Amino acid sequence: MTAWELLAVFAAGIGAGAINAVVGSGTLITFPTLVAFGVPPVSATISNAIGLVAGGVSGTWGYRRELAGQWPQLRWQIPASFLGAIVGCWLLLHLPETVFEAVVPVLLVAALVLVVAQPAIARWVGHRVGVPGHHRTTLSGPRIAAMVTATFAVGVYGGYFTAAQGILLMGALGVIVPDDLQRMNAAKNLLALVVNVVAAVTYALVAFDRIHWDAALLIAAGSLIGGFAGARYGRRLSPTALRAVIVVVGLIGLWRLLTT
Repeated sequence: MTAWELLAVFAAGIGAGAINAVVGSGTLITFPTLVAFGVPPVSATISNAIGLVAGGVSGTWGYRRELAGQWPQLRWQIPASFLGAIVGCWLLLHLPETVFEAVVPVLLVAALVLVVAQPAIARWVGHRVGVPGHHRTTLSGPRIAAMVTATFAVGVYGGYFTAAQGILLMGALGVIVPDDLQRMNAAKNLLALVVNVVAAVTYALVAFDRIHWDAALLIAAGSLIGGFAGARYGRRLSPTALRAVIVVVGLIGLWRLLTT
């Protein structure tokens, strides 16, 4: 990569870290950027997952107050995310790279659709949740089973291709767990971090030679800054502007994938 391309990757990391802390789907900034600069799709996914761990840490830390009192759900969800991420990583590393290259444009389009639909999802979740500040920490057996199943499924998706896993989690939690939106966002940040940590460790152990370390380290540095900024200032930014940036960059990445 040229110096300008490396600078662009760093800037994409900042944007992804901030977006992940507030909305989710920051991968739709970094993954297309790497692909556009010639990084192979599987290597881009692996490098991106490693780089975004730092942003997940800072974003989760920024929302730590909203995590208070959520252990009754998280003690079930964290293992589900962990196991799902392992399955997703296994699929990425064992399925032929041609399968990933064929599937990832479909996943990218689906993720972009979720980004565009996010306001409707948020309104729907808000309608189901009801009055902010009302927290329910006791779930019935069927709700726990549904929550674990959904969290595991999103973990598999996140281990394979991380884009928009946060939005998927928010949608699932809104259906199953009645709680305040900001508290659900905090849980989403933590669970997505679990998936990214599992993916990063797995890739570092078994796919070291496929990691683009310059890109991963730049994304890590950028996302660390972006995660803190997103947690602190992100709620003041226009969600419409954030979604517009994600969609534009995602479409560029999709075009790059389909024309190489």
